[in-house]
Amino acid sequence: MNDAARKLAPLAKDQADQHYREAPNNLEAEQALLGAILVNNDAFYRVSDFLKPVHLFEPLHRRIFEVAGDIIRMGKTANPVTIKTFLKADEKVGDLTVAQYLARLAAEAVSIINAEDYGRAIYDLALRRSLITIGEDMVNIAYDAPLDMPPQSQIEDAERRLFELAETGRYDGGFQSFNDAVALAIDMAGAAFERDGSLSGISTGIHSLDARMGGLQRSDLIVLAGRPGMGKTSLATNIAYNIAASYEGEVQADGSMKAKNGGVVGFYSLEMSSEQLATRIISEQTEVSSSKIRRGDISEADFEKLVACSQMMQKVPLYIDQTGGISIAQLSARARRLKRQRGLDVLVVDYIQLMTGSGKSSENRVQEITQITTGLKALGKELNVPIIALSQLSRQVESREDKRPQLSDLRESGSIEQDADVVLFVFREEYYVKNMEPRDEFDPKYEEWKMKMEQVKGTADVIIAKQRHGPTGTVKLAFQSEFTRFTDLADPSFTQYEH
Repeated sequence: MNDAARKLAPLAKDQADQHYREAPNNLEAEQALLGAILVNNDAFYRVSDFLKPVHLFEPLHRRIFEVAGDIIRMGKTANPVTIKTFLKADEKVGDLTVAQYLARLAAEAVSIINAEDYGRAIYDLALRRSLITIGEDMVNIAYDAPLDMPPQSQIEDAERRLFELAETGRYDGGFQSFNDAVALAIDMAGAAFERDGSLSGISTGIHSLDARMGGLQRSDLIVLAGRPGMGKTSLATNIAYNIAASYEGEVQADGSMKAKNGGVVGFYSLEMSSEQLATRIISEQTEVSSSKIRRGDISEADFEKLVACSQMMQKVPLYIDQTGGISIAQLSARARRLKRQRGLDVLVVDYIQLMTGSGKSSENRVQEITQITTGLKALGKELNVPIIALSQLSRQVESREDKRPQLSDLRESGSIEQDADVVLFVFREEYYVKNMEPRDEFDPKYEEWKMKMEQVKGTADVIIAKQRHGPTGTVKLAFQSEFTRFTDLADPSFTQYEH
């Protein structure tokens, strides 16, 4: 006997003695459920909302369940006599024919009381088998290492499949009674009543904006757009920090945490580093100019304020991802992971034009932006969180005499306007008026410019150009450029300038 044969001999003996693992299943539960359905067809409606033929392990049981369901939905009676004509007559189940097996299932059925419990047990086992399949696919693909699927794509695909399994692995769904719907509406109204500001959505921390929008609504795609220098990143940062800083969690009956006020915020900063973003937030909170912080031109008292603020901010649930050029698939995978591990109530993306699509590179930019906005909208619905996506505006704004942005100015794709539930434009007239300053202070137009500058200085307009759930219009805010901070106007007389 050669060496290879000697090594294989004990291996063959071990394999002969080994019992192979079988996929999780419970044939007795499947038989009990099918028997209950054959005896009383009402049992089918107790499980049909969540249980499908594919969830049963035994192929014959799948076929019986499928045929029984078709017959019952047609308003006919499903029993051993009516079902057997749709199954193979020559098929054997041990020593029994299919007709005898159906009769045995019906004869041994006790009642339909436990039908739903049997259905849930079968469904849970089907989920476990799906988990095994995902795990096996992960291993096989990782071993094969196909050229068109790099490791990062494999991770994203596995995360997506696991998240889908987690979201679909429920027994809910189907019709609700009107009483249940009313109860949910009252619960939502009660939550809004208890929440700070009495809003149906998540408060932005800017009261005049909340008054127009009712807060940030779940699953909405909110596009925040503006020309460079208007302060769209500053406004998004202000809102993100306000939400995270006001977070109050509430333990649910199942042990999970739910935001009572504020929320957990994920911030994708594709343009700025996390340090730059943190500097902006610290400047806003401490009222120490961000330019002074960067230059180190601060006093000892200012430094103590910065340290105290940083200690307080460490507890704030604001998570920053600074990966540049991220694809919509990567962003979605990381958002799902954040929600699963730490929770997620609001997502901010700065900004759309710096993202890449998940398709082929040969696609043009308009198609790519369409893919990105469609993906963001789908992600918001999937995670049930509002997504604030920043966007650039086209240069045609600068060529107009009236610099106020319009929906047609959204850059590179009409899909941004189409997919968005809310479109906000940030507009600071001060930016343009300041650039029109006459060179000579003795110029007759200088006084006119000075008066105009005094009117618009320190203010900003947030134009609500589109809102599915409410009115459009303009909200006038105060803007402190040295602290990159947007706030409500303290002086109500500024409302005379509202457009």
